[in-house]
Amino acid sequence: MIAIEFLNRYHAAGGPANSSAGLRVKFQWVKSWRHVPDMNGFSMTVPVPTVLFDLDGTLVDTAGDLTEALNVSLDAGNAEPVSVDQVRTMIGQGARKLIQRGFALAKLDFSADELDNLVGIFMNHYRANINNHSVFYPAALEILDQLEEAGVRIAICTNKSEAMAITLMDSLGHRDRFAMIAGGDTHAVNKPDPGHLTLTVEAIGGDPERVVMIGDSFADVEAARRAGYPCIGVSFGYTDTPMRELGPDFVIDTLSEIWPHAQQLLKL
Repeated sequence: MIAIEFLNRYHAAGGPANSSAGLRVKFQWVKSWRHVPDMNGFSMTVPVPTVLFDLDGTLVDTAGDLTEALNVSLDAGNAEPVSVDQVRTMIGQGARKLIQRGFALAKLDFSADELDNLVGIFMNHYRANINNHSVFYPAALEILDQLEEAGVRIAICTNKSEAMAITLMDSLGHRDRFAMIAGGDTHAVNKPDPGHLTLTVEAIGGDPERVVMIGDSFADVEAARRAGYPCIGVSFGYTDTPMRELGPDFVIDTLSEIWPHAQQLLKL
């Protein structure tokens, strides 16, 4: 249908209908899309296969920095500190939920105003120390290279705030590799709501029939399932339920295993 409409509009604009010699097409590269034909001023964009990555616990190990920020908040609320291993099972729904889980572990209650204050303390510390310990997981940059070379669009869908996610990727030097960094506050909904994924795919011009979600938690698997996208789950991330029990399409133990699954699922 796209091709027919393209040719109809091209011929209507005076382009040659039957002369192969007169038909000259030039291709220009546009970052957000594959090749874009340009015929006498008419251009067409073509949706491309897309991979959506969760951030914390999937692409980047951020547990050390998040633990430090949480412990600063816990200390302010007279609660005992928690370990990195404990925090790994608590990450996944943003700073507010992480703080609530930390205080629940300490069996302490607080008012809504106190929670707002603790979130502010957390955010101030984390913003100033966002990359003291955070690193890409092994093979992360290599798989991003492979996907880019295959013409796949790459985006991040994280429940971390957009500003914090962008700051983190800036500090790691790889923000520009992603067509979009969709945080928990970018859209009106966030994971496990499928809209977090579908709205991101739409925003970057992805092909809704060729999308893969890669994540480490129930929120990722559930959002992908409800969006109708296949999901690759990582076994090494932040979750209190083992990934294999969550039932993604594939479970991988290292990011280097993504490529053959991506080829199959995206029909590369």
